[in-house]
Amino acid sequence: MKPAEQRELLSYGLGITNVVARATARADELSAEEYREGGRLLAAKVGALGPRWLAVVGVTAYRAAFDDRKAAVGPQERLVGDTRVWVLPNPSGLNAHWTTATMAQEFARLRMAAED
Repeated sequence: MKPAEQRELLSYGLGITNVVARATARADELSAEEYREGGRLLAAKVGALGPRWLAVVGVTAYRAAFDDRKAAVGPQERLVGDTRVWVLPNPSGLNAHWTTATMAQEFARLRMAAED
């Protein structure tokens, strides 16, 4: 999909986002408050739009925004409202242990879960 088409994800029962909209070269350039505020705004969007799944790109961002230090990539126990949550790996070059192939596998796992 093209960036301009991202709202179409809702027709599939999905939402995907970064927690903080401000672009940075490194995640550590964002403050804890920016992450927390991003989490609050994200929870409000999810409440208003009601996707079945929310995919958050970046485990560090998810942990900081939702105060869940033990979160790992994959499906989360926590719900945001009635919405299930999946944390996806960040495709940043700093995430060298995630290859293109393993990232694609994780995105495919979410797709299969969303289809069920």
